[in-house]
Amino acid sequence: MKNTKPYIEFLLNGKKKQVIFGEENAFSPTTSVMNWLRALGDYNGVKEGCAEGDCGACTVVLGELIDGKWKYKAVTSCILFLPYLHGKHLFTVEFLSIQKEGEYQWHEISQILADKNASQCGYCTPGIAMSLYAFYKNQKKEEDIVHALSGNLCRCTGYESIRKAAVEIAGLSLQDDELEKQWQELLKNTANFSFATSQYYQPKTFEEALSIKQENPKITTISGATDMALLKTKEQKDLGVILDLSNIEGLKEIKKEENHWEIGAGVTIERLRETLGKQWLDFKNILDVFGSNQIRSVATIGGNLGSGSPIGDLWPLLMAHQAQIIIQSKHEAHPEEVEEFILDYRTTNLMPNELISRIIIPIDKGWIFWSEKVSKRTQLDISSVSAAFAFRLTKEGKIGALILAYGGMAAIPKRAQQAEEYLLGKPFEEAYFEKAAALIAQDFTPFSDARASKEGRLLIASNLLRKFFAYESGL
Repeated sequence: MKNTKPYIEFLLNGKKKQVIFGEENAFSPTTSVMNWLRALGDYNGVKEGCAEGDCGACTVVLGELIDGKWKYKAVTSCILFLPYLHGKHLFTVEFLSIQKEGEYQWHEISQILADKNASQCGYCTPGIAMSLYAFYKNQKKEEDIVHALSGNLCRCTGYESIRKAAVEIAGLSLQDDELEKQWQELLKNTANFSFATSQYYQPKTFEEALSIKQENPKITTISGATDMALLKTKEQKDLGVILDLSNIEGLKEIKKEENHWEIGAGVTIERLRETLGKQWLDFKNILDVFGSNQIRSVATIGGNLGSGSPIGDLWPLLMAHQAQIIIQSKHEAHPEEVEEFILDYRTTNLMPNELISRIIIPIDKGWIFWSEKVSKRTQLDISSVSAAFAFRLTKEGKIGALILAYGGMAAIPKRAQQAEEYLLGKPFEEAYFEKAAALIAQDFTPFSDARASKEGRLLIASNLLRKFFAYESGL
């Protein structure tokens, strides 16, 4: 790797920081941002609640310079590895107290939370304040409050006082911040080098990443690491040598061509939601309830697909849209149909020297799409069953093409083949969909777990097919 250094540089609440990794340093590249902050002694506002990104007590805000403009996102620091900060600006709740003339004054976000009695025990309050700080900096509207706070749990307040505070914050005008110009100067040249140690590589280009992968085929590949980090925080596993793709700008591009969308593997789920959710309602339906805002802002489409999870909510969507995954090695690239990419539980056909580079999603106006996720909670929950369907009618009003894709019904995301075959060529009528719903039990043999029983999953899957017909027929 060219221009490589064994340390990372970033800003912390407006001040430049450098973390050097070596034998004499107590921190490793897989130290979480939360643990690093608390070890400093002056940043104890960040709290550990769940250590898996679910409760939001550890929420911080990251600022990034993108095309010369600052973009802000709330993230959970308990499952964020330190190198992710490289070239960014980290804000903690301590930033929301402003020192003026030797005294501390509250930031208006903190003042509004206090005025609305939006805190009781206070344990979760720093994370809530930081989620609302990102909400304010991004100038989100009142209708975005649920998304902004979906990753922050609070037992005490019942959320109503927090919601009222968020409504007031949504009405605040963003002031020109001269500090941002100072921060931009401090960040100059900071991210223009690759970080690497003998156990952790964070290249700047995809070509560098492919070379590393070629030389280290057993290397652990991450991007946002919202899944892999749990092996460290919950199971204390040694992840071995790591290839971190999170700083490769070339993987974060979204392009709309005449006949397809081209989505880089490093595109976050939140950006995918904001982009394709405006184009297709089925993407909006699934991605609106994908994890939480903090998770979506870090998790990537490539990481979600690469994990091979049977309950990965993107799989049914991409199957319904007949997407292709572009797989690349150092020497060649080739397309793979999304349905053929996953082989078995947590197993894909990605070769040891290959990486996912991008996803191709066709644009075909002749198809009609529908999706739904069923889980015990609406926000921040794993699917019991998810479904994404697509169909096209003939001029005679019969079903000319059909895809019925499910997640959570088998060891891999899977299509309901017998139900599809039965419906093909049939009129789009309720009686036929009722018979197709009965075939779901022949297509799947689901398992029982904490999220749903076998019988429950079969009933949910059948009812989703019924609901799909009712929605599309206007019932």
